[in-house]
Amino acid sequence: MAGAGYLLWLGWGVLRQPTAPTAEGGSTDASLVRVLLKGAGISGLNPKALLLYFSLFPQFIDPAAGWPVAAQSGLLSTVHLTACAVVYLAVGVLARTVLSSRPSAARTVTRVSGAMMIAIGAFLLVERLAG
Repeated sequence: MAGAGYLLWLGWGVLRQPTAPTAEGGSTDASLVRVLLKGAGISGLNPKALLLYFSLFPQFIDPAAGWPVAAQSGLLSTVHLTACAVVYLAVGVLARTVLSSRPSAARTVTRVSGAMMIAIGAFLLVERLAG
């Protein structure tokens, strides 16, 4: 229920004060570091990575292989982390490029995102209360 409430709160905040990137960019080094740290914190606290690790990775780790399990796990995790970093970086750069040159598209994406957060939060809340 707390997660549903949080999604509702986030969605309402996005709809109430939508932000859109500007064509100038105008970011400073301090704001880039802040954004980087915020993104790392959000990703680090996201349980999906642990769920992926515990549900998918074990089938690719062979205890009978010549490598220690920790080394296999570390290599697999490093490959996954690198692939995710490349994909997220590419999507982020492309999205920023496209949305900063089209403010109306950026506002639309922001409003749709806020509405989706509210819809998902409401669905989760109703599902929890009905069950």
